[in-house]
Amino acid sequence: MPAPEPDVPARVLIFDTSLRDGEQAPGFTMSAAQKVLLARALEELGVDVIEAGFPRSSPADHAAVQAIAREVRGCRIAALARCHPEDIAAAASALAPAAHPRIHVFISTSPLHREHKLGLDRAQVLERAVMGVRLARSHVDDVEFSAEDATRTEPEFLAEVFSAAVEAGATTLNVPDTVGYATPADLRALFEYLRAHVRGAERVVFSAHCHDDLGLGVANSLAAIEGGARQVECTINGIGERAGNAAMEEVVMALKVRGAFYRADTGIRTRRLLATSRLLSQITGMHVQRNKAIVGQNAFAHESGIHQHGMLKNRNTYEIMRPQDVGWEDSQLVLGRHSGRAAVADRVRRLGYVLDEAQLDRLIADAKALTQTQHVVSDRDLQRLIEGEAIGPGWRIAGMQLSDSGHGAHAQVQLSDPDGRRVVQAADGQGPVEALFAALSRATGVDFVLETYEVHSMGIGPDARGEANLSARIDGTLMTGQGTSRDVLEASAIAWLDVANRVLRERAPRAEAALA
Repeated sequence: MPAPEPDVPARVLIFDTSLRDGEQAPGFTMSAAQKVLLARALEELGVDVIEAGFPRSSPADHAAVQAIAREVRGCRIAALARCHPEDIAAAASALAPAAHPRIHVFISTSPLHREHKLGLDRAQVLERAVMGVRLARSHVDDVEFSAEDATRTEPEFLAEVFSAAVEAGATTLNVPDTVGYATPADLRALFEYLRAHVRGAERVVFSAHCHDDLGLGVANSLAAIEGGARQVECTINGIGERAGNAAMEEVVMALKVRGAFYRADTGIRTRRLLATSRLLSQITGMHVQRNKAIVGQNAFAHESGIHQHGMLKNRNTYEIMRPQDVGWEDSQLVLGRHSGRAAVADRVRRLGYVLDEAQLDRLIADAKALTQTQHVVSDRDLQRLIEGEAIGPGWRIAGMQLSDSGHGAHAQVQLSDPDGRRVVQAADGQGPVEALFAALSRATGVDFVLETYEVHSMGIGPDARGEANLSARIDGTLMTGQGTSRDVLEASAIAWLDVANRVLRERAPRAEAALA
């Protein structure tokens, strides 16, 4: 009797469209050089297909796709085209240098799009789809066909169009949930239906392209895999039109963590996910929210006392994956106002101190008091508290004046130094924030390059306040600052000084040691 075959996970192809659908999001435009840089990172990450752009849309996009096709050799390079001869010719031209080219043709199929966008009936849509696939296939062997707004298309007509596309030479059939309308149950059922009713289904790869308008992009992509999809179209950080696309890092890690359930995996080198996410943020200037799954600053950070206590006992109590597996150095047990006794005691032991219960109680009380002004307590803060050193208020805002002429900005700040003396400094910048931070740097003698800077509105009406959050990596250590005020620029200054005061406290022991 032959041995049973091993349960080998299905291989799901990752089609990254950060450079095409992702770039279409407002504020995410990239230069050709930036696109090549990101494409190389995606190749290193292990994506199977990079959709490099829409060549017919502009000469710049054509040039960028051509540059990527020339530079990236380790994965397939796709170019988007409508089922128009001019689009397909532009895609073929841009992809000419590619080692593994793919032309991705599409046409809308839903009743809504047929009537209001195209002005075509079913027969005309079918005819154009076949023409587009055949023409694309005359240029390349790898042709993907997408039925735009597929999830709002009559299933029987969708199967008819896909069958015709297979016969015309399509190798991949993509099912876009173009406006993020579908639910996971819809997607799974639709893929099962198509695999059963499309002629030649066994010869093609079925693909899912899910948008996040209802926050279901990743859930719908996973449901599509359950229904038989073997390619997922997604983007780094979930960028894309409107609310974005399914986030690649979330799809990949869901398959990895829940492998026994999905019985599917990708070829993504997951340890490069964080680095690729950060590269995209640096290129676009758009940072991910702190609570973003996988790559957000808080993804593996724990401040709650109950959670910290569990993590100290067994990290599996509150983490379902290893931070190192997606590129983080380790988890963070953040000491803040919600931290518990166990976390403080553990940090004290790691620093090499032995405290009795009364000393630990005093330290916890002092640390909690400190969080009223600086939000997070560092190891150096704990050492100072343990050794009886007073942690003073540090630099504080006494007053500030800003002006912006439209051609440049000027800022003057009055600060109270740690000894209570007044310091006044001024600086210019291209905008008020740049000028403000430059003036603060001159006044305090502290200089650092921001890694993130965000401002938010808190509350409504006359009680509304601004909150500023920023971070900087200094000597390999990430330092964060937070400030709140009725004025968002003052909140930004408070957040900047929050970081500056930490830097000065870290420098103080080194200065004292040098004098000794």
